[in-house]
Amino acid sequence: MSEYNPDETGPVGGRRRGLPAVPPARPRSGQQPAPHPTAEIDFSRGFPPVSNETAEIDLSKGWPAPPPPQPQRRGGRVLGVDVGTVRVGVALSDPTGTLASPLETLQRAKDGADLDRLAQLVVEHEVTEIVVGDPRHLSGASGASAQDADAYARELAGRVPDVPVNMIDERLSTVTATSHLREGGRSSREQRSVIDQAAAVVILQQFLDSRRGRS
Repeated sequence: MSEYNPDETGPVGGRRRGLPAVPPARPRSGQQPAPHPTAEIDFSRGFPPVSNETAEIDLSKGWPAPPPPQPQRRGGRVLGVDVGTVRVGVALSDPTGTLASPLETLQRAKDGADLDRLAQLVVEHEVTEIVVGDPRHLSGASGASAQDADAYARELAGRVPDVPVNMIDERLSTVTATSHLREGGRSSREQRSVIDQAAAVVILQQFLDSRRGRS
């Protein structure tokens, strides 16, 4: 056993001995070194492409056209007009356009005062549509009365340009109105003052029923 010399010890001493490098520890027989799993990424060709799914919109022809508006049913009161050579019967529907009621009788005037009154009624009752009776013959032919009613409807349409004016076949409106008045106990004299309004009611109610049947 050699003597103890503090100058020949490890790194604490003043000088070091040239010790050989320590070899790595060898695994014991039968044991394999523990693997270290790693994911290998090859960046030699740059980063892999990134896929982003997008919806392509072609605006070269402008924005797509919006869908056409759906037709809407016109609501509000409807005015019924029975055109005679001397008098004009007027009827009015309820706000739902279901039931027709007599309104008033106008006298035909050369200065168009009756047409002015109809235009006034349209504003007063917020009428959204007008129907004028077309008095054709039973055969369906158009006579002088039908031509007069057509001209009257055109003049009325010119006074209320924002309200559509329609014409409806009224071949039996007066006959039907007279029958209803008779059933209601009205005498022939009493019928004269209201027969034009009653005929307008028949015209208007027929129009309302046909429109409701189409909807």
